[in-house]
Amino acid sequence: MKSSRTTQILATSVLALALAGVAGPAMADGDPDTDGIEVSVTIEPLRVPGQVSMTVADNNGVTLTENGSNAAARQFTGTLPTVTVTDTRLPDEIPAGNFWAVVGQSSQLVATGDPAKTIGPEYLGWAPHLLTGSTTGAVEAGEPISSVVSDGTGAPAVGLQGQELLVSTANSAEEIGTHKVNADLALRTPVDVAAGEYHSALTLSLFNQS
Repeated sequence: MKSSRTTQILATSVLALALAGVAGPAMADGDPDTDGIEVSVTIEPLRVPGQVSMTVADNNGVTLTENGSNAAARQFTGTLPTVTVTDTRLPDEIPAGNFWAVVGQSSQLVATGDPAKTIGPEYLGWAPHLLTGSTTGAVEAGEPISSVVSDGTGAPAVGLQGQELLVSTANSAEEIGTHKVNADLALRTPVDVAAGEYHSALTLSLFNQS
């Protein structure tokens, strides 16, 4: 019991010494001698993350006109408005293996005033063209697609009934910036296609994936 009590007294003494040390030296009488220290900081604006986006120039539609018809088919041609893909991301914002692609798909053409009269999207084809240079070859236009009434070029004769590639990059990090593309459109139908004014929607979709 005596040993235990001694230990308690020593602990109390140490605590008292520690508390006594907190007080610090006494201040002299009169005004204190002060020296202000300037604190400064520069706060940079928050960085807005970049993104991949797509725009279509002069999106007022395309009017196809008859051009190149022969005994095998009637053909109507036009040009897709320029499509621009812009990538504003910085290199450290692009995941490894990231790529983007623009695909297009057509609805069926429906005659004005007679919705029962249609031309399937498989009769509409295109030939994409990259309008801006690619320094690395990472950005490429899609391959030509022919109408099911073949144009004789050897292009797949499937039309735009499914999603077909307009432009893509295999590696987004290799070429950051702006890329432009358009396409020659060609509607090739049987020679006995019904007369009328037809309309369809060509839907373009941008995919950005890792």
